[in-house]
Amino acid sequence: MSDQTETHITAPATEPAAEAPSAAGAKLASQPHAGPHVIVYANEKGGTGKSTTAVHTAVALATRGARVACIDLDHRQRTLGRYLDNRAATVERTGQPLPIPDHATGDGQADGNFEDLFARFSDGYDFLVIDTPGRDDPCARTAAALANTLVTPMNDSFVDFDLIGQVDAETFKVKRPSFYSELIWDVRKARAKADGTTIDWVVLRNRLAYVDARNMRRVSEALDQLSRRVGFRIIPGLGERVIYRELFPAGLTLLDNKSFGGMGLSHVAARQELREMMAGFALPDVAQGTPASSAAA
Repeated sequence: MSDQTETHITAPATEPAAEAPSAAGAKLASQPHAGPHVIVYANEKGGTGKSTTAVHTAVALATRGARVACIDLDHRQRTLGRYLDNRAATVERTGQPLPIPDHATGDGQADGNFEDLFARFSDGYDFLVIDTPGRDDPCARTAAALANTLVTPMNDSFVDFDLIGQVDAETFKVKRPSFYSELIWDVRKARAKADGTTIDWVVLRNRLAYVDARNMRRVSEALDQLSRRVGFRIIPGLGERVIYRELFPAGLTLLDNKSFGGMGLSHVAARQELREMMAGFALPDVAQGTPASSAAA
């Protein structure tokens, strides 16, 4: 499925019973706003690579000259925030200049400081990247409603697929959208009603396993079926590579490798994955206002 293909959305088979955002969050989400392009990483399942891909997205955008801010809404784990703190410490320790997006962490309260943080980063930035917890969370639902690009990373398995759709045990055909798809369906309808914005929902296939071709094919076919039904795009994400875990303590990304050491063939392949992921997002180019074709090299 091409990432530029227009999708025709049909309603989910069942009505969701989703808990509404908090009072302050609902007010914020219902108000039309101008400002940065908001990229929200959201998935109610942990371990899908949300924070790793969010950091690499933010740094890739900053590397090519965009003004980028980040909000980490997972105040307990705080992976994105810690990653960028480690990055600042590396700059201080080595003297090597690195682009560091401005960032802050939400306090985890339903009516806490998210509204203030969103207002703080709504002026003077081209992009705002928001990383949400891997669980149901009122602020995460509010963030999803504020997104221009909503990214749901998933690993290449039916365990992760179950978050967005249910399949037949024998045929692997999609039976119905799952709760999360219905939740996002309602979020997108509310946003369109509020300010006419179409939220671009992107399902990001992380950690693709190339050794199990049959499983990959079945998951791919199920995603294609569900995408036509509920209206998301599918793009390839980042592979399962040790390099991502090794870079975290220094806050580095694949884009910094030239300054901090050599690259093996696996690192070159990983950088190509990052370029393809950024191109797949089709984010606006801050210089020309058109979709960007690639990340910085």
